Amino acid sequence: MKSDSRIRVMEIIARLNVGGPATQISGLIERLNHREFDHRLYTGHVEEDEADHPGLGVLAGHPDDPALRVHRVHGLGRAIRPSDDVRALAHLVAAMRRFRPHVVHTRTAKAGALGRLASVLSGAGSARVHTFHGHLLDGYFTGAKRAAYVRAERALATVSHRLVTVGDRVREDLLAAGIGRPGQYVVIPPGVGLRPPPSRETARKDLDLPMDAPVVAFLGRLTKVKRPDRLLATAEAVLGWVPGCRFVVCGGGELREETERAAARLPGPVVFTGWRGDTETVYAAADVVLLTSDNEGTPLTLIEAGMAGVPVVATRVGSVGEVVLDGRTGLLAGRDPAELAGHVVRLLTDPGLARTMGEAARRWTTSSYAVERLVSDTEALYRALHRAAARDRRPQTTEVDR
Repeated sequence: MKSDSRIRVMEIIARLNVGGPATQISGLIERLNHREFDHRLYTGHVEEDEADHPGLGVLAGHPDDPALRVHRVHGLGRAIRPSDDVRALAHLVAAMRRFRPHVVHTRTAKAGALGRLASVLSGAGSARVHTFHGHLLDGYFTGAKRAAYVRAERALATVSHRLVTVGDRVREDLLAAGIGRPGQYVVIPPGVGLRPPPSRETARKDLDLPMDAPVVAFLGRLTKVKRPDRLLATAEAVLGWVPGCRFVVCGGGELREETERAAARLPGPVVFTGWRGDTETVYAAADVVLLTSDNEGTPLTLIEAGMAGVPVVATRVGSVGEVVLDGRTGLLAGRDPAELAGHVVRLLTDPGLARTMGEAARRWTTSSYAVERLVSDTEALYRALHRAAARDRRPQTTEVDR
């Protein structure tokens, strides 16, 4: 397909911080068919308590190829500041009028709002698609703020051609809140490519962990919705049953210092590694991966844990149950730290069960969450949106014309 006939895609995300959305974009940009798609990425900057996604340098390292260049937009970050938001909106409108994208694809709440509004204002006639990597219905806002979020997403859905969710449960939650219509939704699960993990011995030496100690790992942002307080309460209960257990916390965030201070009061050591680009090392060292969130979409850490052959204990929230097959590839629980701890202890004290679940998790995740499937699904969505837009623009034949 010639360059000037490619499907032009403008992708917009608030920031490329370490996490699921950036990982998905990185995989897509590396593998999209650039003979068929002219794909441009627009993003803001991370906050001081965050880290850029490890692949950002690769994406930004091709200044001569706009399809592989990150276009920075001032003000398009996590924080909501009216003056910056207006500037970001104007930047996006101008960029759309120059690029004339066939598809505008937005991700994350703020970028979804500014990007879809810019698409309407630009008059470019683009098809608009927004991906919900999760939602902000639980664990983020309450009362008036939650109501405002729901009203905003309902209004934005009316100017969206497709709404993409990373799992069935996320879609059902959004529909229950009155956001969009069933026919607008497409479910595209994440796609993950995990580098080969090192040996257990190498990983534990790297993390300074004893070879004979049970290890439980937590990977993710230390922020309110991830409930690091519940993580520590679970750890305290586990240490009461398995005193030699070690907990490893891989990640950063605004609650890191507070969590470290609280962890120092536990009866056993908790290792805080900060952000690491080699998360496969953490999985290789772990016997169990633990997730304690109040709200999730489809967590990539749980997919990666499965690909590394590590069983998971997690709260039953969002689309977690679509990744972790309860009783087969891991164990799900409510939000009670005692229940979570009981599941962790069960796996730590029954190596045969943990091994069986880990092997099942590897088979399930590698067959269901490959990057190649994500790319194929996304390309098919772009093609369908482009064809539909072309049909809408096609002149209608009337009896007089005949």
